[in-house]
Amino acid sequence: MSVQPQWSWRLHGPEGAVLDRTAGPAFTARFDAEQWLGEHWRSLAADGVAAVQLLHDGTAVAGPVRLPQRADGGAAD
Repeated sequence: MSVQPQWSWRLHGPEGAVLDRTAGPAFTARFDAEQWLGEHWRSLAADGVAAVQLLHDGTAVAGPVRLPQRADGGAAD
């Protein structure tokens, strides 16, 4: 039995600090993780997430990528 790689997202607050919460499930494919982010970035931004970083088996492979924000702190349209 082989273990599938795990893709996940690390969340960053407005000051760049890593937030102590997870974003979504762990994914077995990078495409699935990126698709999930495409569907959920607005709600993450509305919850105060300023940036996200893609992790593969716990190691950063991309980002952090800033999420668009409105002046009032919500997600940009």
